[in-house]
Amino acid sequence: MTGYRGVSFWLDQLVASGRDDLTPRPPLDGDRSADVCIIGGGLTGLWTAWYLHQGDPSLQIVVVEREIAGFGASGRNGGWCSALFPRSAESIAQHDGREAALAMRAAMRDTVDEVGRAAAEADIDCDYVKGGTVLYARSEVQDRAARAEVASSSDWGDDMTYRDGRRGDATDTLGVAWTPDCARVQPAALVRGLAAALEARGVVIAEHTPAVSWAPGRVVTTRGTVSAGAVVVATEGYGASLEQTKRRILPLYSLMIATAPLPASAWERIGLEHGQTFSDYRHLLVYGQRTADDRLAFGGRGARYHWGSSITPGYDRVPRVFQHLRRSLVELFPVVADAAITHTWGGPLGVPRDWCASVTWDGSVGSAGGYVGDGLSTTNLAGRTLADLVRGVSTPLTALPWVGHRSPDWEPEPLRFLGANAGLVATDLADREERLTGRASLAARLMAPLTGGH
Repeated sequence: MTGYRGVSFWLDQLVASGRDDLTPRPPLDGDRSADVCIIGGGLTGLWTAWYLHQGDPSLQIVVVEREIAGFGASGRNGGWCSALFPRSAESIAQHDGREAALAMRAAMRDTVDEVGRAAAEADIDCDYVKGGTVLYARSEVQDRAARAEVASSSDWGDDMTYRDGRRGDATDTLGVAWTPDCARVQPAALVRGLAAALEARGVVIAEHTPAVSWAPGRVVTTRGTVSAGAVVVATEGYGASLEQTKRRILPLYSLMIATAPLPASAWERIGLEHGQTFSDYRHLLVYGQRTADDRLAFGGRGARYHWGSSITPGYDRVPRVFQHLRRSLVELFPVVADAAITHTWGGPLGVPRDWCASVTWDGSVGSAGGYVGDGLSTTNLAGRTLADLVRGVSTPLTALPWVGHRSPDWEPEPLRFLGANAGLVATDLADREERLTGRASLAARLMAPLTGGH
Protein backbone atom coordinates (compact mmCIF):
# COMPACT_ATOMS: atom_id res chain seq x y z
CA MET A 1 0.00 0.00 0.00
CA THR A 2 1.04 3.61 -0.57
CA GLY A 3 -0.53 6.86 0.57
CA TYR A 4 -0.12 6.13 4.28
CA ARG A 5 -0.99 9.69 5.20
CA GLY A 6 -4.67 8.94 4.56
CA VAL A 7 -4.81 5.95 6.91
CA SER A 8 -5.68 8.05 9.98
CA PHE A 9 -5.79 11.57 11.32
CA TRP A 10 -2.78 10.78 13.47
CA LEU A 11 -0.57 9.76 10.52
CA ASP A 12 -1.82 12.71 8.47
CA GLN A 13 -0.94 15.07 11.31
CA LEU A 14 2.64 13.75 11.37
CA VAL A 15 3.08 14.63 7.71
CA ALA A 16 1.29 17.99 7.99
CA SER A 17 3.49 19.02 10.93
CA GLY A 18 6.70 17.91 9.23
CA ARG A 19 7.50 15.39 11.96
CA ASP A 20 7.47 12.33 9.67
CA ASP A 21 6.92 11.94 5.92
CA LEU A 22 6.10 8.21 6.33
CA THR A 23 8.63 7.11 3.73
CA PRO A 24 8.90 3.30 4.01
CA ARG A 25 12.12 1.85 5.32
CA PRO A 26 13.99 -0.58 3.05
CA PRO A 27 12.59 -4.13 2.95
CA LEU A 28 14.56 -7.19 3.88
CA ASP A 29 17.12 -7.92 1.17
CA GLY A 30 17.51 -11.69 1.21
CA ASP A 31 18.19 -14.14 4.02
CA ARG A 32 19.82 -13.04 7.25
CA SER A 33 20.31 -14.15 10.84
CA ALA A 34 19.44 -12.47 14.14
CA ASP A 35 19.05 -13.27 17.80
CA VAL A 36 15.39 -12.24 17.77
CA CYS A 37 12.94 -11.76 14.89
CA ILE A 38 9.73 -9.87 15.62
CA ILE A 39 6.75 -10.07 13.24
CA GLY A 40 4.80 -6.80 13.28
CA GLY A 41 5.93 -3.18 13.44
CA GLY A 42 3.21 -1.93 15.77
CA LEU A 43 3.55 -1.03 19.42
CA THR A 44 3.59 -4.63 20.67
CA GLY A 45 6.53 -5.59 18.48
CA LEU A 46 8.41 -2.33 18.91
CA TRP A 47 8.04 -2.23 22.70
CA THR A 48 9.31 -5.81 22.79
CA ALA A 49 12.34 -4.74 20.75
CA TRP A 50 12.86 -1.70 23.00
CA TYR A 51 12.99 -3.67 26.25
CA LEU A 52 15.05 -6.47 24.71
CA HIS A 53 17.61 -3.85 23.67
CA GLN A 54 17.43 -2.18 27.07
CA GLY A 55 18.15 -5.49 28.76
CA ASP A 56 20.92 -6.54 26.37
CA PRO A 57 22.16 -3.99 23.80
CA SER A 58 24.28 -6.68 22.13
CA LEU A 59 21.22 -8.56 20.83
CA GLN A 60 20.70 -8.52 17.07
CA ILE A 61 17.01 -7.74 16.58
CA VAL A 62 15.08 -7.71 13.28
CA VAL A 63 11.50 -6.45 13.00
CA VAL A 64 9.59 -7.38 9.82
CA GLU A 65 6.49 -5.36 8.89
CA ARG A 66 4.11 -5.84 5.98
CA GLU A 67 3.43 -2.11 5.53
CA ILE A 68 5.10 0.59 7.66
CA ALA A 69 5.57 0.89 11.40
CA GLY A 70 2.30 2.10 12.89
CA PHE A 71 0.13 1.12 9.92
CA GLY A 72 -2.28 -0.94 12.03
CA ALA A 73 -4.15 -0.18 15.24
CA SER A 74 -1.05 1.43 16.76
CA GLY A 75 -1.38 4.36 14.36
CA ARG A 76 -5.18 4.56 14.33
CA ASN A 77 -6.44 4.18 17.91
CA GLY A 78 -8.06 6.69 20.24
CA GLY A 79 -4.84 7.80 21.93
CA TRP A 80 -5.73 6.54 25.42
CA CYS A 81 -2.73 5.34 27.41
CA SER A 82 -4.87 3.98 30.22
CA ALA A 83 -4.91 1.43 33.02
CA LEU A 84 -7.89 -0.24 31.39
CA PHE A 85 -7.53 -3.96 30.81
CA PRO A 86 -9.94 -5.84 28.52
CA ARG A 87 -10.96 -8.15 31.38
CA SER A 88 -12.26 -6.84 34.71
CA ALA A 89 -10.44 -7.36 37.99
CA GLU A 90 -13.44 -9.34 39.25
CA SER A 91 -13.19 -11.70 36.29
CA ILE A 92 -9.45 -12.19 36.77
CA ALA A 93 -9.94 -12.84 40.49
CA GLN A 94 -12.62 -15.42 39.78
CA HIS A 95 -10.33 -17.28 37.38
CA ASP A 96 -6.87 -16.71 38.87
CA GLY A 97 -7.39 -15.48 42.42
CA ARG A 98 -7.48 -12.12 44.16
CA GLU A 99 -3.71 -11.63 44.39
CA ALA A 100 -3.34 -12.16 40.65
CA ALA A 101 -6.06 -9.59 39.99
CA LEU A 102 -4.39 -7.07 42.30
CA ALA A 103 -1.04 -7.64 40.57
CA MET A 104 -2.62 -7.12 37.14
CA ARG A 105 -4.29 -3.88 38.21
CA ALA A 106 -1.04 -2.58 39.75
CA ALA A 107 0.89 -3.46 36.60
CA MET A 108 -1.60 -1.60 34.40
CA ARG A 109 -1.48 1.54 36.57
CA ASP A 110 2.31 1.47 36.52
CA THR A 111 2.32 1.06 32.75
CA VAL A 112 0.62 4.43 32.19
CA ASP A 113 3.59 6.13 33.82
CA GLU A 114 6.10 3.78 32.20
CA VAL A 115 4.97 4.78 28.71
CA GLY A 116 5.59 8.44 29.55
CA ARG A 117 8.97 7.64 31.10
CA ALA A 118 10.12 5.50 28.17
CA ALA A 119 8.89 8.03 25.61
CA ALA A 120 10.87 10.75 27.37
CA GLU A 121 13.98 8.53 27.50
CA ALA A 122 13.66 7.86 23.76
CA ASP A 123 13.08 11.59 23.12
CA ILE A 124 9.69 10.93 21.50
CA ASP A 125 7.37 13.92 21.15
CA CYS A 126 3.97 12.21 21.30
CA ASP A 127 1.83 14.78 23.17
CA TYR A 128 1.83 12.63 26.33
CA VAL A 129 -0.15 14.36 29.08
CA LYS A 130 -1.53 12.39 32.04
CA GLY A 131 -4.88 14.10 32.47
CA GLY A 132 -7.06 11.15 33.47
CA THR A 133 -10.37 9.97 32.06
CA VAL A 134 -13.74 11.68 32.54
CA LEU A 135 -16.66 9.22 32.51
CA TYR A 136 -20.07 10.81 32.14
CA ALA A 137 -23.16 9.16 33.63
CA ARG A 138 -26.03 10.47 31.52
CA SER A 139 -29.01 8.44 32.74
CA GLU A 140 -30.12 6.86 36.00
CA VAL A 141 -28.89 3.46 34.79
CA GLN A 142 -25.49 4.91 33.88
CA ASP A 143 -25.31 6.80 37.17
CA ARG A 144 -25.83 3.63 39.15
CA ALA A 145 -23.10 1.95 37.10
CA ALA A 146 -20.72 4.86 37.73
CA ARG A 147 -21.34 4.86 41.48
CA ALA A 148 -20.88 1.09 41.65
CA GLU A 149 -17.61 1.21 39.72
CA VAL A 150 -16.20 3.95 41.93
CA ALA A 151 -17.33 2.15 45.10
CA SER A 152 -15.56 -1.07 44.08
CA SER A 153 -12.42 0.52 42.59
CA SER A 154 -10.56 0.76 45.90
CA ASP A 155 -10.93 -3.01 46.33
CA TRP A 156 -8.41 -3.37 43.51
CA GLY A 157 -6.08 -0.49 44.38
CA ASP A 158 -7.62 1.95 41.87
CA ASP A 159 -8.28 5.57 42.81
CA MET A 160 -11.54 6.53 41.13
CA THR A 161 -13.71 9.40 42.35
CA TYR A 162 -17.32 10.47 41.77
CA ARG A 163 -18.99 13.88 41.72
CA ASP A 164 -22.41 15.18 40.77
CA GLY A 165 -22.93 16.61 37.31
CA ARG A 166 -22.47 20.34 36.82
CA ARG A 167 -22.45 23.06 34.20
CA GLY A 168 -19.80 22.34 31.57
CA ASP A 169 -20.30 18.56 31.59
CA ALA A 170 -21.79 16.67 28.66
CA THR A 171 -25.53 17.12 28.22
CA ASP A 172 -27.85 15.36 30.67
CA THR A 173 -24.95 14.42 32.95
CA LEU A 174 -26.14 13.22 36.37
CA GLY A 175 -22.70 12.35 37.67
CA VAL A 176 -19.07 12.04 36.67
CA ALA A 177 -16.61 9.29 37.55
CA TRP A 178 -12.94 10.11 37.11
CA THR A 179 -9.76 8.06 37.08
CA PRO A 180 -6.29 9.60 37.09
CA ASP A 181 -4.79 6.55 35.39
CA CYS A 182 -4.88 7.65 31.76
CA ALA A 183 -2.73 9.86 29.55
CA ARG A 184 -3.61 11.53 26.26
CA VAL A 185 -1.21 10.47 23.50
CA GLN A 186 -0.74 11.08 19.78
CA PRO A 187 -0.48 7.36 18.98
CA ALA A 188 1.14 7.59 15.54
CA ALA A 189 3.81 9.92 16.94
CA LEU A 190 4.50 7.36 19.67
CA VAL A 191 4.80 4.32 17.42
CA ARG A 192 6.73 6.11 14.67
CA GLY A 193 8.99 7.79 17.22
CA LEU A 194 9.67 4.45 18.88
CA ALA A 195 10.62 2.94 15.52
CA ALA A 196 13.07 5.78 14.87
CA ALA A 197 14.58 5.43 18.35
CA LEU A 198 15.08 1.69 17.86
CA GLU A 199 16.63 2.16 14.45
CA ALA A 200 19.08 4.68 15.95
CA ARG A 201 20.08 1.98 18.45
CA GLY A 202 20.84 -0.59 15.77
CA VAL A 203 17.56 -2.51 15.56
CA VAL A 204 16.71 -3.45 11.95
CA ILE A 205 13.14 -2.56 10.92
CA ALA A 206 12.35 -4.06 7.52
CA GLU A 207 9.15 -2.53 6.14
CA HIS A 208 7.23 -3.82 3.11
CA THR A 209 8.36 -7.27 4.25
CA PRO A 210 5.31 -9.52 4.80
CA ALA A 211 5.82 -12.63 6.93
CA VAL A 212 4.48 -15.77 5.28
CA SER A 213 5.12 -18.32 8.04
CA TRP A 214 7.19 -18.93 11.13
CA ALA A 215 8.51 -21.79 13.22
CA PRO A 216 11.07 -22.18 15.99
CA GLY A 217 14.29 -20.73 14.65
CA ARG A 218 13.02 -18.98 11.53
CA VAL A 219 10.61 -16.51 9.96
CA VAL A 220 9.87 -16.84 6.26
CA THR A 221 8.98 -13.59 4.46
CA THR A 222 8.40 -12.65 0.84
CA ARG A 223 11.81 -10.96 0.90
CA GLY A 224 13.88 -13.70 2.51
CA THR A 225 14.16 -15.88 5.61
CA VAL A 226 15.31 -14.64 9.01
CA SER A 227 17.03 -17.30 11.10
CA ALA A 228 16.63 -16.38 14.78
CA GLY A 229 16.92 -18.05 18.15
CA ALA A 230 13.68 -16.39 19.28
CA VAL A 231 10.57 -15.44 17.29
CA VAL A 232 7.88 -13.04 18.52
CA VAL A 233 4.50 -12.81 16.75
CA ALA A 234 2.99 -9.34 17.25
CA THR A 235 0.40 -9.03 14.48
CA GLU A 236 -2.69 -8.10 16.61
CA GLY A 237 -5.91 -7.82 14.51
CA TYR A 238 -4.09 -8.44 11.23
CA GLY A 239 -3.18 -11.90 12.50
CA ALA A 240 -6.60 -12.92 11.19
CA SER A 241 -5.22 -12.62 7.65
CA LEU A 242 -2.39 -15.13 8.32
CA GLU A 243 -2.97 -18.86 8.17
CA GLN A 244 -1.17 -19.69 11.42
CA THR A 245 -3.15 -17.18 13.50
CA LYS A 246 -6.36 -16.89 11.47
CA ARG A 247 -8.67 -18.56 14.00
CA ARG A 248 -7.09 -17.14 17.14
CA ILE A 249 -8.18 -13.51 16.80
CA LEU A 250 -11.43 -11.93 15.64
CA PRO A 251 -10.85 -8.61 13.84
CA LEU A 252 -13.34 -6.13 15.34
CA TYR A 253 -13.55 -2.76 13.64
CA SER A 254 -13.53 0.50 15.59
CA LEU A 255 -13.95 3.80 13.73
CA MET A 256 -13.13 7.43 14.55
CA ILE A 257 -13.79 11.03 13.51
CA ALA A 258 -11.90 14.24 14.25
CA THR A 259 -13.18 17.81 14.22
CA ALA A 260 -11.36 20.89 13.06
CA PRO A 261 -9.58 22.73 15.90
CA LEU A 262 -12.18 24.31 18.20
CA PRO A 263 -12.00 27.86 19.58
CA ALA A 264 -11.36 28.60 23.25
CA SER A 265 -15.01 29.58 23.71
CA ALA A 266 -16.09 26.07 22.69
CA TRP A 267 -13.67 24.46 25.12
CA GLU A 268 -14.98 26.62 27.94
CA ARG A 269 -18.43 25.14 27.34
CA ILE A 270 -17.17 21.57 26.84
CA GLY A 271 -15.10 21.68 30.01
CA LEU A 272 -12.38 19.19 29.07
CA GLU A 273 -8.80 20.08 29.91
CA HIS A 274 -5.69 19.29 27.88
CA GLY A 275 -4.63 15.71 28.51
CA GLN A 276 -8.11 14.48 29.38
CA THR A 277 -9.87 11.61 27.67
CA PHE A 278 -13.59 10.93 27.99
CA SER A 279 -16.36 8.37 27.61
CA ASP A 280 -19.69 7.53 29.22
CA TYR A 281 -21.43 4.43 30.54
CA ARG A 282 -23.42 3.41 27.46
CA HIS A 283 -23.02 -0.19 26.30
CA LEU A 284 -21.98 0.57 22.71
CA LEU A 285 -18.53 1.86 23.57
CA VAL A 286 -17.45 5.40 22.69
CA TYR A 287 -14.18 7.15 23.52
CA GLY A 288 -12.61 10.53 22.85
CA GLN A 289 -9.85 12.98 23.67
CA ARG A 290 -8.98 16.66 23.46
CA THR A 291 -6.03 16.65 21.08
CA ALA A 292 -2.92 18.77 21.49
CA ASP A 293 -4.16 21.08 18.71
CA ASP A 294 -7.63 21.46 20.32
CA ARG A 295 -9.66 19.08 18.20
CA LEU A 296 -12.09 16.48 19.45
CA ALA A 297 -11.00 13.01 18.31
CA PHE A 298 -13.93 10.67 18.92
CA GLY A 299 -14.51 7.02 18.16
CA GLY A 300 -16.57 3.97 18.92
CA ARG A 301 -17.80 0.56 17.99
CA GLY A 302 -20.60 -0.09 15.54
CA ALA A 303 -18.96 -1.51 12.42
CA ARG A 304 -19.86 -5.15 11.88
CA TYR A 305 -17.73 -8.27 11.78
CA HIS A 306 -17.16 -9.60 8.25
CA TRP A 307 -17.49 -13.23 7.22
CA GLY A 308 -14.31 -15.27 7.38
CA SER A 309 -12.42 -12.67 9.44
CA SER A 310 -11.89 -10.78 6.20
CA ILE A 311 -9.93 -7.52 6.31
CA THR A 312 -9.92 -4.99 3.47
CA PRO A 313 -9.27 -1.23 3.33
CA GLY A 314 -12.93 -0.71 2.41
CA TYR A 315 -14.00 -1.77 5.89
CA ASP A 316 -11.98 1.07 7.46
CA ARG A 317 -14.60 3.64 6.50
CA VAL A 318 -18.33 3.08 7.02
CA PRO A 319 -20.43 6.20 6.36
CA ARG A 320 -23.33 5.18 8.61
CA VAL A 321 -20.94 4.63 11.55
CA PHE A 322 -19.28 8.01 10.97
CA GLN A 323 -22.73 9.61 10.90
CA HIS A 324 -23.59 7.84 14.16
CA LEU A 325 -20.37 9.07 15.74
CA ARG A 326 -21.06 12.64 14.70
CA ARG A 327 -24.60 12.47 16.12
CA SER A 328 -23.27 11.00 19.35
CA LEU A 329 -20.61 13.70 19.65
CA VAL A 330 -23.13 16.50 19.09
CA GLU A 331 -25.46 14.84 21.60
CA LEU A 332 -22.66 14.97 24.16
CA PHE A 333 -21.45 18.48 23.28
CA PRO A 334 -24.00 20.50 21.27
CA VAL A 335 -21.48 23.32 20.86
CA VAL A 336 -19.76 21.25 18.14
CA ALA A 337 -22.90 20.96 15.98
CA ASP A 338 -21.43 23.24 13.32
CA ALA A 339 -17.83 22.07 13.65
CA ALA A 340 -16.31 20.58 10.52
CA ILE A 341 -15.33 16.90 10.56
CA THR A 342 -11.92 16.92 8.92
CA HIS A 343 -10.94 13.26 9.23
CA THR A 344 -12.66 9.87 9.31
CA TRP A 345 -10.82 6.57 9.69
CA GLY A 346 -10.83 3.15 11.34
CA GLY A 347 -9.33 -0.31 11.36
CA PRO A 348 -9.41 -3.77 12.94
CA LEU A 349 -8.63 -4.56 16.56
CA GLY A 350 -7.85 -8.07 17.76
CA VAL A 351 -10.48 -9.74 19.95
CA PRO A 352 -9.94 -13.10 21.69
CA ARG A 353 -12.96 -15.30 22.40
CA ASP A 354 -12.81 -14.78 26.16
CA TRP A 355 -12.01 -11.05 25.93
CA CYS A 356 -8.68 -11.52 27.71
CA ALA A 357 -5.41 -10.23 26.29
CA SER A 358 -2.51 -12.64 26.64
CA VAL A 359 1.25 -13.12 26.39
CA THR A 360 2.66 -16.55 25.53
CA TRP A 361 6.16 -18.00 25.31
CA ASP A 362 7.14 -21.63 24.71
CA GLY A 363 10.90 -21.23 24.84
CA SER A 364 11.36 -20.34 21.18
CA VAL A 365 8.20 -18.61 19.88
CA GLY A 366 6.29 -15.91 21.73
CA SER A 367 3.16 -13.92 20.99
CA ALA A 368 0.91 -11.24 22.41
CA GLY A 369 -2.41 -9.83 21.39
CA GLY A 370 -6.12 -9.36 21.90
CA TYR A 371 -6.06 -5.92 23.48
CA VAL A 372 -9.56 -5.00 22.35
CA GLY A 373 -8.82 -1.31 22.05
CA ASP A 374 -7.04 -0.96 25.38
CA GLY A 375 -3.74 -1.63 23.71
CA LEU A 376 -1.74 1.58 23.79
CA SER A 377 -0.65 0.84 27.35
CA THR A 378 -1.16 -2.92 27.29
CA THR A 379 1.28 -3.24 24.40
CA ASN A 380 3.96 -1.67 26.58
CA LEU A 381 3.29 -4.17 29.35
CA ALA A 382 3.34 -6.97 26.78
CA GLY A 383 6.65 -5.74 25.40
CA ARG A 384 8.25 -5.62 28.84
CA THR A 385 6.89 -9.05 29.71
CA LEU A 386 7.93 -10.68 26.42
CA ALA A 387 11.41 -9.19 26.71
CA ASP A 388 11.81 -10.78 30.14
CA LEU A 389 10.45 -14.12 28.91
CA VAL A 390 12.69 -14.18 25.83
CA ARG A 391 15.74 -13.35 27.93
CA GLY A 392 14.78 -15.94 30.55
CA VAL A 393 14.54 -13.37 33.33
CA SER A 394 12.03 -14.14 36.10
CA THR A 395 10.27 -10.98 37.29
CA PRO A 396 6.88 -10.02 38.76
CA LEU A 397 5.80 -9.28 35.19
CA THR A 398 6.42 -12.85 34.04
CA ALA A 399 4.16 -14.06 36.87
CA LEU A 400 1.15 -11.95 35.82
CA PRO A 401 -2.03 -13.98 35.17
CA TRP A 402 -2.22 -13.15 31.46
CA VAL A 403 1.12 -14.89 30.81
CA GLY A 404 0.41 -18.25 29.22
CA HIS A 405 -3.33 -17.58 29.01
CA ARG A 406 -4.83 -18.90 25.79
CA SER A 407 -8.31 -17.99 24.64
CA PRO A 408 -10.28 -20.98 23.31
CA ASP A 409 -10.83 -21.17 19.56
CA TRP A 410 -13.95 -23.21 19.47
CA GLU A 411 -16.83 -21.62 17.59
CA PRO A 412 -17.62 -22.37 13.94
CA GLU A 413 -17.76 -19.43 11.55
CA PRO A 414 -21.59 -19.07 11.50
CA LEU A 415 -21.64 -18.71 15.29
CA ARG A 416 -18.71 -16.31 15.19
CA PHE A 417 -20.41 -14.20 12.51
CA LEU A 418 -23.84 -14.15 14.13
CA GLY A 419 -22.53 -13.77 17.68
CA ALA A 420 -20.26 -10.85 16.90
CA ASN A 421 -22.88 -8.93 14.95
CA ALA A 422 -25.74 -9.81 17.30
CA GLY A 423 -23.61 -8.43 20.13
CA LEU A 424 -23.31 -5.07 18.37
CA VAL A 425 -27.04 -4.92 17.70
CA ALA A 426 -27.90 -5.94 21.26
CA THR A 427 -25.69 -3.30 22.87
CA ASP A 428 -27.27 -0.60 20.73
CA LEU A 429 -30.76 -1.84 21.61
CA ALA A 430 -29.81 -1.99 25.27
CA ASP A 431 -28.79 1.67 25.25
CA ARG A 432 -32.06 2.67 23.60
CA GLU A 433 -34.12 0.60 26.04
CA GLU A 434 -32.40 2.12 29.05
CA ARG A 435 -32.90 5.67 27.79
CA LEU A 436 -36.62 4.99 27.33
CA THR A 437 -37.35 3.00 30.49
CA GLY A 438 -34.74 4.20 32.98
CA ARG A 439 -34.08 0.57 33.91
CA ALA A 440 -31.14 -1.71 33.20
CA SER A 441 -31.94 -3.59 30.01
CA LEU A 442 -32.46 -7.31 29.70
CA ALA A 443 -30.52 -7.27 26.41
CA ALA A 444 -27.39 -5.93 28.10
CA ARG A 445 -27.46 -8.64 30.73
CA LEU A 446 -28.04 -11.41 28.20
CA MET A 447 -25.38 -10.21 25.76
CA ALA A 448 -22.64 -9.41 28.30
CA PRO A 449 -20.87 -12.78 27.74
CA LEU A 450 -20.64 -12.09 23.98
CA THR A 451 -19.53 -8.47 24.30
CA GLY A 452 -17.12 -8.77 27.20
CA GLY A 453 -19.40 -6.64 29.31
CA HIS A 454 -18.71 -3.56 27.18
